Amino acid sequence: MRQDPDTLDTWFSSALWPFSTLGWPEKTPDLEYFFPTDVLVTGYDIIFFWVIRMVFSSLYNMGKVPFKDVYFTGLIRDSQGRKMSKSLNNGIDPLEVIDQYGADALRFTLVTGNSPGNDMRFYMERVEANRNFANKLWNATRFIFMNLDEDNIKNIDELELENVDKWIISRANNLIKNVDENIDKYEIGLAADKIYDFVWNEFCDWYIELVKSRLYNSDLERSIKAQSTLIHVLDIVLKLLHPFMPYITEEIYSIMPNKKDMLINETWPKYKPNYEYKDEEEKIDIMINAIKSIRNARAELNIAPSKKAELIFTSKDKNSIDTLKELTEHFKTLGGASSIKFLDEDLDENIDAISIVQNKFKIFIPLADLVDYSKELERLEKEAEKLQSEIKRASGKLSNEKFTSKAPEKVVQEERDKLVKYEGMLKEVNSSIEGIKAKL
Repeated sequence: MRQDPDTLDTWFSSALWPFSTLGWPEKTPDLEYFFPTDVLVTGYDIIFFWVIRMVFSSLYNMGKVPFKDVYFTGLIRDSQGRKMSKSLNNGIDPLEVIDQYGADALRFTLVTGNSPGNDMRFYMERVEANRNFANKLWNATRFIFMNLDEDNIKNIDELELENVDKWIISRANNLIKNVDENIDKYEIGLAADKIYDFVWNEFCDWYIELVKSRLYNSDLERSIKAQSTLIHVLDIVLKLLHPFMPYITEEIYSIMPNKKDMLINETWPKYKPNYEYKDEEEKIDIMINAIKSIRNARAELNIAPSKKAELIFTSKDKNSIDTLKELTEHFKTLGGASSIKFLDEDLDENIDAISIVQNKFKIFIPLADLVDYSKELERLEKEAEKLQSEIKRASGKLSNEKFTSKAPEKVVQEERDKLVKYEGMLKEVNSSIEGIKAKL
């Protein structure tokens, strides 16, 4: 037998990768510029097969270590935690996932929801959720451009911005700083999670909703401020999200006003201390928490979102009342308020109203015109009947010795948990029934 003289061992040839791909042994411009590099990204399972070989090959041939840092990722496992293999036939074809959900959704899934170095279980549901995130960004962008007049866009430094404008600009500015810190520490997943939370929860769910009335309003000056802020923040979002979702961000950026180049060639956004508006952040956070509490309280009583209600704010703290007065417009649009009152003392405790306690102030929602107590009592009694039926079913199962002895412990425990949950729910429903009966 004779060994083929023109064959390199796989790991030996791979060990030459940091410099052989750049023209070595010739002294090429690429070799001069790119070697050594900053970071190698690889799985922990080939540290000794590949990473160490690249180090000693580079030291031997080039006299230098080939990279400063090595970022070890976990392995992608199937949904049951098994390593993907041909024998198990549990591999995922990324091209099929891309065809169904898009490359951006797949990339974002692999980056998020995991701490560095840990193995990740692959769930198609997470890819679908990230596809929905891409849709959210796309639809938000469509809404912005539908209500945009490019001739009205100004640099935000030229405008006297409103509270909500300063709030979102400050939050976007802080996002830049936080993402930079995470990326510098190689906390890639955390950086992506923060961008996701900002886009979905703050930019789309709150800021866009808060400025809709200004975009539709005939007050051109207020509309210009809203449009300019929307474009300023969208520009930051696209740049921060681009490394994670390059395709959708590049596509959206191609129709941005005043763009100079492709997004991939633009400069990374920088944190600016003068865009930090602490007071406005505090004010809008107070408002958001109050509106969330109002919505939760209404939902618990099944009050339709379309049904407007009077809001009464009470506080002995003048600053709190002044802040709430500034934000009256937003409580009307997003808090479902028909009218708003501000008082410097508490209401009578016997008043028929929802009472919501916040920091330094209370919110009262009078129920007289909101709740049909007879209908609500009927609904709650039906709910109590359903819960009693579920409790009877679960109790019957758990008292059946055949079930408890033969069923898997996990299944039995699930039934126990259900029973505890239904009993707790029934207790709350019965308490509500007693409260309504007292009113009737």
